[in-house]
Amino acid sequence: MSVAVALAVGHLVAGLVSPLASPFLAVGNTAIDLTPHPVKDFAIRTFGENDKLVLLGGMAVVLAGLGVVAGLLSRRSPWPGTALAAVLGLVGIVAVLARPTTTTWGVIAPLASLVAGVAAFRWLWSRGQAQTPAPAEAPGRRKFLLSTAAIAAVAGVAAAGGQWLAGRVDVEASRRGITLRPGKKAPEIPFDADFAREGTPSFLTPNEKFYRVDTALTVPRLRAEDWRLRVHGMVDNEMLLTYDDLLRRPLVEKTITLVCVSNEVGGPYISTSNFIGVDLADLLREAGVRSGSDQLATRSVDGWTCGTPVDSIMAPGSNAMLALGMNGEPLPLERGFPVRMVVPGLYGYVSATKWLVDMELTTFDAFDPYWAQRKWAKKAPVKTMSRIDRPKSFERVPAGRFVAAGIAWAQHTGVDRVEVRVDGGPWQEATLSREVNVDTWRMWRIELDLKEGNHTVECRATDRKGYTQTNERAAPIPDGASGWHSMVFTSVAG
Repeated sequence: MSVAVALAVGHLVAGLVSPLASPFLAVGNTAIDLTPHPVKDFAIRTFGENDKLVLLGGMAVVLAGLGVVAGLLSRRSPWPGTALAAVLGLVGIVAVLARPTTTTWGVIAPLASLVAGVAAFRWLWSRGQAQTPAPAEAPGRRKFLLSTAAIAAVAGVAAAGGQWLAGRVDVEASRRGITLRPGKKAPEIPFDADFAREGTPSFLTPNEKFYRVDTALTVPRLRAEDWRLRVHGMVDNEMLLTYDDLLRRPLVEKTITLVCVSNEVGGPYISTSNFIGVDLADLLREAGVRSGSDQLATRSVDGWTCGTPVDSIMAPGSNAMLALGMNGEPLPLERGFPVRMVVPGLYGYVSATKWLVDMELTTFDAFDPYWAQRKWAKKAPVKTMSRIDRPKSFERVPAGRFVAAGIAWAQHTGVDRVEVRVDGGPWQEATLSREVNVDTWRMWRIELDLKEGNHTVECRATDRKGYTQTNERAAPIPDGASGWHSMVFTSVAG
Protein backbone atom coordinates (compact mmCIF):
# COMPACT_ATOMS: atom_id res chain seq x y z
CA MET A 1 0.00 0.00 0.00
CA SER A 2 2.90 2.36 0.68
CA VAL A 3 4.03 1.85 -2.92
CA ALA A 4 0.60 2.97 -4.12
CA VAL A 5 0.79 6.05 -1.90
CA ALA A 6 4.25 6.92 -3.24
CA LEU A 7 3.12 6.66 -6.85
CA ALA A 8 -0.12 8.53 -6.23
CA VAL A 9 1.54 11.43 -4.40
CA GLY A 10 4.21 11.67 -7.11
CA HIS A 11 1.48 11.71 -9.77
CA LEU A 12 -0.42 14.41 -7.84
CA VAL A 13 2.60 16.69 -7.50
CA ALA A 14 3.50 16.09 -11.16
CA GLY A 15 0.03 17.29 -12.08
CA LEU A 16 0.91 20.58 -10.41
CA VAL A 17 4.41 21.08 -11.82
CA SER A 18 4.68 18.96 -15.00
CA PRO A 19 2.66 15.85 -15.96
CA LEU A 20 5.74 14.30 -17.57
CA ALA A 21 7.50 14.36 -14.16
CA SER A 22 5.23 11.64 -12.75
CA PRO A 23 7.64 8.98 -11.41
CA PHE A 24 5.43 6.14 -12.65
CA LEU A 25 5.34 7.55 -16.19
CA ALA A 26 9.02 8.50 -16.11
CA VAL A 27 10.00 4.95 -15.14
CA GLY A 28 7.69 3.64 -17.87
CA ASN A 29 9.25 5.90 -20.49
CA THR A 30 12.73 4.88 -19.37
CA ALA A 31 11.68 1.23 -19.60
CA ILE A 32 10.56 1.86 -23.19
CA ASP A 33 13.93 3.46 -23.98
CA LEU A 34 15.87 0.53 -22.51
CA THR A 35 13.73 -2.31 -23.87
CA PRO A 36 15.63 -4.47 -26.39
CA HIS A 37 14.44 -4.28 -30.02
CA PRO A 38 13.05 -7.85 -30.17
CA VAL A 39 10.90 -7.21 -27.11
CA LYS A 40 9.59 -3.94 -28.57
CA ASP A 41 8.80 -5.66 -31.86
CA PHE A 42 6.97 -8.43 -30.01
CA ALA A 43 4.93 -5.91 -28.01
CA ILE A 44 3.93 -3.95 -31.14
CA ARG A 45 3.07 -7.13 -33.07
CA THR A 46 1.11 -8.65 -30.21
CA PHE A 47 -0.63 -5.71 -28.57
CA GLY A 48 -0.58 -2.97 -31.23
CA GLU A 49 -1.68 0.39 -29.80
CA ASN A 50 -2.31 -1.31 -26.43
CA ASP A 51 1.38 -2.08 -25.90
CA LYS A 52 1.79 0.85 -23.50
CA LEU A 53 -1.21 -0.20 -21.41
CA VAL A 54 0.34 -3.64 -21.11
CA LEU A 55 3.63 -2.06 -20.01
CA LEU A 56 1.93 0.06 -17.36
CA GLY A 57 -0.07 -2.92 -16.14
CA GLY A 58 3.07 -5.03 -15.94
CA MET A 59 4.84 -2.31 -13.96
CA ALA A 60 1.91 -2.12 -11.54
CA VAL A 61 2.06 -5.89 -10.99
CA VAL A 62 5.82 -5.81 -10.38
CA LEU A 63 5.52 -2.92 -7.91
CA ALA A 64 2.68 -4.67 -6.08
CA GLY A 65 4.84 -7.78 -5.83
CA LEU A 66 7.73 -5.76 -4.42
CA GLY A 67 5.37 -4.27 -1.87
CA VAL A 68 4.32 -7.75 -0.73
CA VAL A 69 7.97 -8.82 -0.46
CA ALA A 70 8.76 -5.71 1.58
CA GLY A 71 5.93 -6.52 3.98
CA LEU A 72 7.08 -10.09 4.45
CA LEU A 73 10.68 -9.04 5.09
CA SER A 74 9.62 -6.39 7.61
CA ARG A 75 7.73 -8.54 10.10
CA ARG A 76 10.35 -8.00 12.79
CA SER A 77 11.98 -4.75 11.67
CA PRO A 78 10.85 -1.81 9.52
CA TRP A 79 14.23 -1.36 7.86
CA PRO A 80 13.91 -3.82 4.92
CA GLY A 81 10.66 -2.20 3.82
CA THR A 82 12.01 1.28 4.47
CA ALA A 83 15.07 0.54 2.39
CA LEU A 84 12.99 -0.83 -0.49
CA ALA A 85 10.68 2.20 -0.41
CA ALA A 86 13.71 4.49 -0.49
CA VAL A 87 15.28 2.58 -3.38
CA LEU A 88 12.07 2.76 -5.40
CA GLY A 89 11.91 6.48 -4.67
CA LEU A 90 15.49 6.96 -5.87
CA VAL A 91 14.71 5.00 -9.04
CA GLY A 92 11.85 7.43 -9.67
CA ILE A 93 14.14 10.43 -9.15
CA VAL A 94 16.75 9.04 -11.54
CA ALA A 95 14.09 8.25 -14.14
CA VAL A 96 12.63 11.76 -13.98
CA LEU A 97 16.07 13.38 -14.17
CA ALA A 98 16.87 11.23 -17.22
CA ARG A 99 13.88 12.56 -19.20
CA PRO A 100 14.82 15.24 -21.75
CA THR A 101 11.84 17.40 -20.74
CA THR A 102 12.58 17.53 -17.00
CA THR A 103 12.54 21.03 -15.51
CA THR A 104 13.96 22.19 -12.19
CA TRP A 105 10.53 22.07 -10.60
CA GLY A 106 9.85 18.64 -12.07
CA VAL A 107 12.21 16.98 -9.57
CA ILE A 108 9.79 17.88 -6.77
CA ALA A 109 7.40 15.12 -7.91
CA PRO A 110 9.75 12.13 -7.42
CA LEU A 111 11.09 13.66 -4.18
CA ALA A 112 7.54 13.88 -2.86
CA SER A 113 6.99 10.30 -3.98
CA LEU A 114 10.04 9.09 -2.05
CA VAL A 115 9.06 10.89 1.16
CA ALA A 116 5.44 9.75 0.93
CA GLY A 117 6.39 6.13 0.29
CA VAL A 118 8.80 5.90 3.21
CA ALA A 119 6.42 7.75 5.57
CA ALA A 120 3.44 5.59 4.59
CA PHE A 121 5.39 2.37 5.12
CA ARG A 122 6.73 3.44 8.51
CA TRP A 123 3.26 4.50 9.67
CA LEU A 124 1.63 1.27 8.51
CA TRP A 125 4.39 -0.78 10.11
CA SER A 126 3.96 1.03 13.43
CA ARG A 127 0.19 0.49 13.33
CA GLY A 128 0.74 -3.17 12.63
CA GLN A 129 3.14 -3.50 15.55
CA ALA A 130 0.63 -1.84 17.84
CA GLN A 131 -1.40 -5.06 17.67
CA THR A 132 1.29 -7.13 19.31
CA PRO A 133 1.55 -9.17 21.46
CA ALA A 134 -1.98 -10.19 20.57
CA PRO A 135 -2.34 -9.67 16.81
CA ALA A 136 -5.36 -11.93 16.57
CA GLU A 137 -7.50 -9.69 18.79
CA ALA A 138 -10.35 -8.06 16.89
CA PRO A 139 -9.79 -4.43 18.10
CA GLY A 140 -6.15 -4.42 17.04
CA ARG A 141 -6.90 -6.04 13.73
CA ARG A 142 -9.72 -3.57 13.12
CA LYS A 143 -7.44 -0.60 13.76
CA PHE A 144 -4.86 -1.90 11.35
CA LEU A 145 -7.45 -2.53 8.65
CA LEU A 146 -8.86 0.97 9.16
CA SER A 147 -5.36 2.40 8.83
CA THR A 148 -4.81 0.48 5.63
CA ALA A 149 -8.16 1.63 4.26
CA ALA A 150 -7.27 5.24 5.10
CA ILE A 151 -3.96 4.94 3.27
CA ALA A 152 -5.75 3.38 0.29
CA ALA A 153 -8.23 6.26 0.26
CA VAL A 154 -5.40 8.80 0.35
CA ALA A 155 -3.69 7.02 -2.53
CA GLY A 156 -6.89 6.93 -4.57
CA VAL A 157 -7.65 10.60 -4.01
CA ALA A 158 -4.07 11.62 -4.79
CA ALA A 159 -3.98 9.55 -7.99
CA ALA A 160 -7.34 10.93 -9.13
CA GLY A 161 -6.23 14.47 -8.29
CA GLY A 162 -3.01 14.04 -10.24
CA GLN A 163 -4.92 12.71 -13.24
CA TRP A 164 -7.35 15.61 -13.07
CA LEU A 165 -4.56 18.17 -12.83
CA ALA A 166 -2.69 16.58 -15.73
CA GLY A 167 -5.80 16.80 -17.88
CA ARG A 168 -6.95 20.24 -16.82
CA VAL A 169 -5.62 21.80 -20.06
CA ASP A 170 -8.68 21.79 -22.30
CA VAL A 171 -7.00 20.71 -25.51
CA GLU A 172 -10.24 19.55 -27.09
CA ALA A 173 -11.73 23.03 -26.71
CA SER A 174 -8.66 24.43 -28.44
CA ARG A 175 -9.02 21.88 -31.20
CA ARG A 176 -12.75 22.54 -31.67
CA GLY A 177 -12.08 26.23 -32.14
CA ILE A 178 -9.94 25.67 -35.24
CA THR A 179 -11.22 25.87 -38.80
CA LEU A 180 -8.87 24.77 -41.57
CA ARG A 181 -9.49 26.17 -45.03
CA PRO A 182 -6.92 24.88 -47.51
CA GLY A 183 -6.49 27.12 -50.52
CA LYS A 184 -5.60 24.08 -52.60
CA LYS A 185 -7.69 21.01 -51.88
CA ALA A 186 -6.71 17.45 -52.70
CA PRO A 187 -8.42 15.96 -55.76
CA GLU A 188 -11.55 13.95 -55.08
CA ILE A 189 -10.87 10.27 -54.47
CA PRO A 190 -12.29 8.36 -57.48
CA PHE A 191 -14.87 5.66 -56.77
CA ASP A 192 -12.59 2.97 -58.23
CA ALA A 193 -9.56 3.88 -56.08
CA ASP A 194 -10.23 0.90 -53.81
CA PHE A 195 -11.86 -2.52 -53.81
CA ALA A 196 -13.32 -2.18 -50.32
CA ARG A 197 -16.32 -4.33 -51.20
CA GLU A 198 -13.94 -7.14 -52.08
CA GLY A 199 -11.78 -6.96 -48.98
CA THR A 200 -9.35 -4.05 -49.26
CA PRO A 201 -9.33 -1.12 -46.84
CA SER A 202 -11.25 1.99 -47.85
CA PHE A 203 -8.90 4.32 -49.67
CA LEU A 204 -8.94 7.01 -46.97
CA THR A 205 -8.41 5.73 -43.45
CA PRO A 206 -10.84 7.18 -40.87
CA ASN A 207 -8.93 9.24 -38.31
CA GLU A 208 -9.86 6.92 -35.44
CA LYS A 209 -8.49 3.93 -37.36
CA PHE A 210 -5.25 5.55 -38.52
CA TYR A 211 -2.38 3.48 -37.12
CA ARG A 212 -0.52 4.74 -34.09
CA VAL A 213 3.00 3.65 -33.13
CA ASP A 214 5.07 5.94 -30.90
CA THR A 215 6.96 6.01 -27.61
CA ALA A 216 4.53 8.28 -25.72
CA LEU A 217 3.05 6.61 -22.62
CA THR A 218 0.58 9.47 -22.33
CA VAL A 219 -0.65 11.67 -25.16
CA PRO A 220 0.86 15.17 -24.83
CA ARG A 221 -1.73 17.86 -24.18
CA LEU A 222 -0.66 21.09 -25.87
CA ARG A 223 -3.15 23.77 -26.89
CA ALA A 224 -2.82 25.41 -30.29
CA GLU A 225 -2.75 28.79 -28.52
CA ASP A 226 0.34 27.73 -26.55
CA TRP A 227 2.14 26.00 -29.41
CA ARG A 228 5.47 27.38 -30.65
CA LEU A 229 7.87 26.02 -33.25
CA ARG A 230 11.51 27.06 -33.19
CA VAL A 231 13.43 26.74 -36.48
CA HIS A 232 17.16 27.14 -35.91
CA GLY A 233 20.60 25.63 -36.46
CA MET A 234 22.27 25.88 -39.87
CA VAL A 235 19.86 28.51 -41.20
CA ASP A 236 20.23 32.14 -42.29
CA ASN A 237 17.09 33.28 -40.47
CA GLU A 238 15.98 31.69 -37.20
CA MET A 239 12.20 31.54 -36.86
CA LEU A 240 9.75 31.22 -33.99
CA LEU A 241 6.32 30.32 -35.33
CA THR A 242 2.92 30.26 -33.64
CA TYR A 243 -0.09 28.26 -34.74
CA ASP A 244 -1.67 31.44 -36.10
CA ASP A 245 1.50 32.04 -38.14
CA LEU A 246 0.92 28.70 -39.86
CA LEU A 247 -2.77 29.48 -40.43
CA ARG A 248 -1.75 32.68 -42.21
CA ARG A 249 0.45 30.75 -44.62
CA PRO A 250 -1.04 29.08 -47.72
CA LEU A 251 -2.69 25.85 -46.56
CA VAL A 252 -2.70 22.86 -48.89
CA GLU A 253 -4.39 19.48 -48.73
CA LYS A 254 -2.52 16.40 -49.94
CA THR A 255 -3.46 12.72 -50.03
CA ILE A 256 -0.57 10.80 -48.47
CA THR A 257 0.06 7.27 -47.20
CA LEU A 258 2.21 6.84 -44.09
CA VAL A 259 4.02 3.59 -43.25
CA CYS A 260 5.66 2.52 -39.98
CA VAL A 261 9.02 0.75 -40.05
CA SER A 262 7.62 -1.65 -37.43
CA ASN A 263 5.35 -3.12 -40.09
CA GLU A 264 6.09 -6.81 -40.54
CA VAL A 265 5.50 -8.28 -44.01
CA GLY A 266 1.72 -8.00 -44.38
CA GLY A 267 1.47 -5.84 -41.25
CA PRO A 268 -1.30 -3.34 -40.39
CA TYR A 269 0.77 -0.19 -39.79
CA ILE A 270 -0.03 1.66 -42.99
CA SER A 271 -2.79 4.26 -43.44
CA THR A 272 -3.82 7.03 -45.82
CA SER A 273 -5.27 10.46 -45.12
CA ASN A 274 -5.99 13.83 -46.67
CA PHE A 275 -3.48 15.88 -44.69
CA ILE A 276 -3.92 19.66 -44.41
CA GLY A 277 -0.92 21.84 -43.69
CA VAL A 278 1.86 24.05 -45.00
CA ASP A 279 4.62 23.19 -47.43
CA LEU A 280 7.72 22.26 -45.42
CA ALA A 281 10.20 22.91 -48.24
CA ASP A 282 8.86 26.47 -48.65
CA LEU A 283 9.25 27.10 -44.93
CA LEU A 284 12.85 25.86 -44.94
CA ARG A 285 13.67 27.96 -47.99
CA GLU A 286 12.35 30.97 -46.06
CA ALA A 287 14.61 30.08 -43.14
CA GLY A 288 17.55 29.69 -45.53
CA VAL A 289 19.18 26.25 -45.33
CA ARG A 290 22.94 26.65 -45.19
CA SER A 291 25.29 24.62 -47.33
CA GLY A 292 26.39 21.40 -45.64
CA SER A 293 23.19 20.82 -43.67
CA ASP A 294 21.92 17.36 -44.56
CA GLN A 295 19.62 16.53 -41.62
CA LEU A 296 16.51 18.18 -40.21
CA ALA A 297 16.47 17.22 -36.54
CA THR A 298 12.99 17.56 -35.05
CA ARG A 299 11.78 17.30 -31.47
CA SER A 300 8.42 16.45 -29.97
CA VAL A 301 7.06 18.25 -26.92
CA ASP A 302 7.76 15.10 -24.89
CA GLY A 303 11.43 15.10 -25.91
CA TRP A 304 11.38 12.43 -28.65
CA THR A 305 13.75 13.24 -31.53
CA CYS A 306 13.77 12.43 -35.23
CA GLY A 307 16.17 13.03 -38.10
CA THR A 308 15.02 13.56 -41.70
CA PRO A 309 17.26 13.87 -44.78
CA VAL A 310 17.10 17.47 -45.99
CA ASP A 311 17.33 16.41 -49.63
CA SER A 312 14.18 14.27 -49.21
CA ILE A 313 12.28 17.35 -48.02
CA MET A 314 13.64 19.76 -50.60
CA ALA A 315 13.32 17.45 -53.61
CA PRO A 316 10.82 18.67 -56.24
CA GLY A 317 7.40 17.12 -55.60
CA SER A 318 8.41 15.79 -52.18
CA ASN A 319 4.98 16.70 -50.71
CA ALA A 320 6.69 17.19 -47.33
CA MET A 321 4.52 19.26 -45.02
CA LEU A 322 3.78 20.43 -41.52
CA ALA A 323 0.33 18.94 -41.03
CA LEU A 324 -2.35 20.66 -38.98
CA GLY A 325 -5.28 18.48 -40.02
CA MET A 326 -6.45 15.11 -41.29
CA ASN A 327 -9.51 14.34 -43.37
CA GLY A 328 -11.05 17.79 -43.01
CA GLU A 329 -10.54 18.33 -39.28
CA PRO A 330 -7.69 19.41 -36.97
CA LEU A 331 -5.30 16.62 -36.05
CA PRO A 332 -6.65 14.32 -33.32
CA LEU A 333 -4.59 14.43 -30.12
CA GLU A 334 -3.24 10.91 -30.65
CA ARG A 335 -2.15 11.76 -34.20
CA GLY A 336 -0.02 14.75 -33.21
CA PHE A 337 -2.16 17.82 -32.42
CA PRO A 338 -1.42 20.68 -32.78
CA VAL A 339 1.23 20.07 -35.51
CA ARG A 340 3.07 17.07 -36.91
CA MET A 341 5.49 16.42 -39.74
CA VAL A 342 4.60 14.37 -42.82
CA VAL A 343 7.25 13.37 -45.36
CA PRO A 344 6.03 10.68 -47.77
CA GLY A 345 8.52 8.12 -49.03
CA LEU A 346 10.25 7.69 -45.66
CA TYR A 347 9.29 5.45 -42.76
CA GLY A 348 7.64 7.36 -39.93
CA TYR A 349 10.54 7.14 -37.47
CA VAL A 350 12.63 9.41 -39.73
CA SER A 351 9.85 11.62 -41.06
CA ALA A 352 6.65 11.91 -39.03
CA THR A 353 7.34 13.70 -35.73
CA LYS A 354 4.12 14.24 -33.80
CA TRP A 355 3.51 17.06 -31.29
CA LEU A 356 6.28 18.95 -33.08
CA VAL A 357 7.90 21.91 -31.28
CA ASP A 358 11.48 22.20 -32.57
CA MET A 359 13.30 21.94 -35.92
CA GLU A 360 17.07 22.22 -36.17
CA LEU A 361 19.03 22.14 -39.42
CA THR A 362 22.14 20.10 -38.72
CA THR A 363 24.15 17.15 -40.10
CA PHE A 364 23.95 13.40 -39.68
CA ASP A 365 27.49 13.45 -38.27
CA ALA A 366 26.61 16.01 -35.62
CA PHE A 367 23.40 14.55 -34.22
CA ASP A 368 21.90 11.10 -33.68
CA PRO A 369 18.12 11.15 -33.07
CA TYR A 370 16.24 8.70 -30.82
CA TRP A 371 16.22 5.64 -33.06
CA ALA A 372 19.64 6.25 -34.61
CA GLN A 373 21.05 6.05 -31.08
CA ARG A 374 19.58 2.54 -31.01
CA LYS A 375 21.32 1.57 -34.28
CA TRP A 376 18.35 1.93 -36.62
CA ALA A 377 19.09 3.23 -40.11
CA LYS A 378 19.50 7.00 -40.34
CA LYS A 379 17.91 7.09 -43.79
CA ALA A 380 14.95 4.80 -44.31
CA PRO A 381 13.12 5.05 -47.64
CA VAL A 382 9.88 3.09 -47.79
CA LYS A 383 10.33 -0.22 -49.63
CA THR A 384 8.14 -1.39 -52.50
CA MET A 385 5.74 -3.83 -50.86
CA SER A 386 2.35 -5.53 -51.19
CA ARG A 387 -0.12 -7.18 -48.83
CA ILE A 388 -2.99 -9.67 -49.04
CA ASP A 389 -6.18 -8.52 -47.31
CA ARG A 390 -8.46 -11.25 -48.65
CA PRO A 391 -8.46 -14.13 -47.90
CA LYS A 392 -7.58 -13.92 -44.23
CA SER A 393 -5.21 -16.38 -42.62
CA PHE A 394 -6.81 -19.86 -42.28
CA GLU A 395 -10.10 -18.56 -43.65
CA ARG A 396 -12.53 -21.05 -45.21
CA VAL A 397 -13.80 -19.80 -48.57
CA PRO A 398 -16.06 -21.33 -51.24
CA ALA A 399 -14.31 -23.43 -53.87
CA GLY A 400 -14.53 -22.27 -57.47
CA ARG A 401 -14.37 -18.61 -58.50
CA PHE A 402 -12.90 -16.50 -55.71
CA VAL A 403 -11.69 -12.89 -55.59
CA ALA A 404 -8.44 -12.24 -53.72
CA ALA A 405 -7.58 -8.62 -52.94
CA GLY A 406 -5.02 -6.45 -51.21
CA ILE A 407 -2.84 -3.35 -51.33
CA ALA A 408 0.57 -2.33 -52.66
CA TRP A 409 2.77 0.75 -52.32
CA ALA A 410 5.89 2.22 -53.93
CA GLN A 411 6.09 5.83 -52.78
CA HIS A 412 7.52 8.50 -55.07
CA THR A 413 7.70 5.89 -57.85
CA GLY A 414 4.26 4.34 -58.15
CA VAL A 415 3.04 0.75 -58.45
CA ASP A 416 3.31 -0.66 -61.98
CA ARG A 417 1.83 -4.11 -61.35
CA VAL A 418 0.97 -6.70 -58.72
CA GLU A 419 1.27 -10.42 -59.33
CA VAL A 420 -0.35 -13.26 -57.42
CA ARG A 421 0.24 -16.99 -57.40
CA VAL A 422 -1.45 -19.93 -55.73
CA ASP A 423 0.39 -22.97 -54.35
CA GLY A 424 3.65 -21.99 -56.03
CA GLY A 425 2.11 -21.97 -59.51
CA PRO A 426 2.61 -19.38 -62.25
CA TRP A 427 2.38 -15.69 -61.41
CA GLN A 428 -0.83 -14.02 -62.54
CA GLU A 429 -1.20 -10.27 -62.97
CA ALA A 430 -3.84 -8.66 -60.78
CA THR A 431 -6.11 -5.77 -61.69
CA LEU A 432 -5.04 -2.48 -60.12
CA SER A 433 -7.35 0.22 -58.80
CA ARG A 434 -7.26 3.77 -60.12
CA GLU A 435 -4.07 5.51 -59.02
CA VAL A 436 -4.60 8.61 -56.87
CA ASN A 437 -0.93 9.65 -56.76
CA VAL A 438 2.46 7.99 -56.40
CA ASP A 439 2.62 8.79 -52.67
CA THR A 440 -0.41 6.66 -51.80
CA TRP A 441 -1.19 2.98 -51.65
CA ARG A 442 -2.87 1.21 -54.53
CA MET A 443 -5.39 -1.61 -54.32
CA TRP A 444 -5.41 -4.83 -56.32
CA ARG A 445 -7.85 -7.67 -57.01
CA ILE A 446 -7.70 -10.95 -58.92
CA GLU A 447 -10.16 -13.72 -59.69
CA LEU A 448 -8.87 -17.20 -58.86
CA ASP A 449 -10.28 -20.62 -59.73
CA LEU A 450 -9.84 -22.69 -56.58
CA LYS A 451 -10.21 -26.41 -56.08
CA GLU A 452 -11.29 -27.81 -52.72
CA GLY A 453 -8.50 -28.13 -50.18
CA ASN A 454 -5.77 -26.12 -48.50
CA HIS A 455 -4.02 -23.37 -50.47
CA THR A 456 -1.28 -20.79 -50.13
CA VAL A 457 -1.56 -17.48 -51.97
CA GLU A 458 1.38 -15.07 -52.40
CA CYS A 459 1.74 -11.58 -53.87
CA ARG A 460 4.52 -9.33 -55.09
CA ALA A 461 4.60 -5.76 -56.45
CA THR A 462 6.72 -4.13 -59.15
CA ASP A 463 7.25 -0.38 -59.22
CA ARG A 464 7.59 1.90 -62.23
CA LYS A 465 11.38 1.78 -62.07
CA GLY A 466 11.15 -1.93 -62.79
CA TYR A 467 12.02 -3.11 -59.28
CA THR A 468 10.12 -6.21 -58.13
CA GLN A 469 9.94 -6.69 -54.38
CA THR A 470 12.31 -9.34 -53.17
CA ASN A 471 11.33 -12.62 -51.55
CA GLU A 472 14.35 -12.30 -49.26
CA ARG A 473 12.94 -12.00 -45.76
CA ALA A 474 14.21 -9.18 -43.56
CA ALA A 475 13.00 -8.06 -40.15
CA PRO A 476 11.62 -4.52 -39.74
CA ILE A 477 14.74 -3.33 -37.95
CA PRO A 478 16.92 -1.52 -38.97
CA ASP A 479 15.32 -0.16 -42.16
CA GLY A 480 12.06 -1.97 -42.90
CA ALA A 481 10.84 -5.51 -43.53
CA SER A 482 11.01 -7.26 -46.89
CA GLY A 483 9.62 -10.47 -48.39
CA TRP A 484 6.51 -11.73 -50.13
CA HIS A 485 3.31 -11.79 -48.14
CA SER A 486 1.43 -15.10 -48.12
CA MET A 487 -1.81 -16.47 -46.72
CA VAL A 488 -2.78 -20.07 -45.99
CA PHE A 489 -6.51 -20.74 -46.38
CA THR A 490 -8.96 -23.52 -47.24
CA SER A 491 -11.45 -23.83 -50.11
CA VAL A 492 -14.57 -25.85 -49.31
CA ALA A 493 -17.53 -27.00 -51.34
CA GLY A 494 -20.38 -24.49 -51.38
